[in-house]
This record gives sequence, structure tokens and C-alpha cells, in this order.
Amino acid sequence: MTLSMTPDDVLALLKEGNRRFLSDEPMTVQGSRMSRLRMAAAQHPIAAYLSCSDSRVTPELLFGRGLGELFIVRNAGNSLCSTAIGSLEFAVTALGVPLIVVMGHENCGAVRAAVSVVKEHYGFSANINKVLQPLYPAIMEVGDDCQHDLVNTAARHNVQRVVRELQEEASPALRRPQELGTLKVVGAFYELGSGEVEWLDL
Repeated sequence: MTLSMTPDDVLALLKEGNRRFLSDEPMTVQGSRMSRLRMAAAQHPIAAYLSCSDSRVTPELLFGRGLGELFIVRNAGNSLCSTAIGSLEFAVTALGVPLIVVMGHENCGAVRAAVSVVKEHYGFSANINKVLQPLYPAIMEVGDDCQHDLVNTAARHNVQRVVRELQEEASPALRRPQELGTLKVVGAFYELGSGEVEWLDL
């Protein structure tokens, strides 16, 4: 399925899936025993996601996709680390996904925690601090002009930073297919209250 789909084909499917989610249309996804047996032999996802670990953010539900359709990498604050980059490289080089979506979301707890460190010098454990560290540049770049909505502004800015890095600074394994037009990297922002996914214009 992936081999015949362009990045724009997949993006259109995801947009339509979110439209159905917003309309409360019932999901019709593959989950039969036969489809599970086919997937046991190999996976053929149509897109890779770098998404937040937040329990309220479940890409399969938000986009109406079923088992085996999305290759999802999740961490606190949808940030880039060696595990995330390596996983995305695998999705592109080994599985042939034509689209990578970097998705942040409204009221992100990881971004809020990172804001408290940067702005209030709050202290977390060493492991939590390590997880939050990639989020600090986005918060510092936003500055003090958005204090009324600093968390959401920084979360959006973080998505844009990660997308730019995957487009321009990541490994040749990700840059080369983008140059050839067989891979696209896009940013998205999920509104928890409305259920709508906004596609960020970069």
C-alpha cells in the first residue's frame, strides 16, 4: 500500500480521518483475524508519527487509522533524541513510509514542566530534566512576549523546530528522499478540546 502512495496522498487520508473524528463518525478499521495474520508477517505503515506520550493524544483515533497503518514514536513533548531519529530513519529506509508527521498538542504537560524550569528554575529529577532538555530552546526562542499562552506557543514552536531539523539537519537517510520528493515532513498541532488537528504552515 505504501509503495503506491505519495506523501500528499497520505496527508489527504489523514486529514479526511480527522474530519471523520470531528464529525463523530464511527471508525471502520481493519482488525479481523485475517488482517492480523497478514500483519504478523510484515508491516506496511502509511506514515510515521513523532508524537507526545500524553494519554489524551492517540494518533490512530484522531486520524481514523487501524492496526499497522501508523508507525508511532512517542516521548514527552514529541522531541528529537537519538531513539526518535533512529526510529524515524527505520520507518523511512526499511518500511518506506512517504510521510513523517511531527505532532504537538494543546496544554502539553512536558512543555509546561520545561517552562517551569526555564522561567521559574523549578527542579525535577535528573531523568526528567534529561527528557525536558530538548524543549528548552523552543521556550527561550518564544521569549516573554507570549506569557498569557506561553505553553501552547512554545509547544507549536517546538513542532516547527523539530520539523525544520528533520528537513534540513537530519541524516542523509531522511534528507535524500525529501530531495527526491518521495518523503515529506510536516508539522501538526492537536487541540484537546475540539479534537481538531491543525496542520502548521512552515
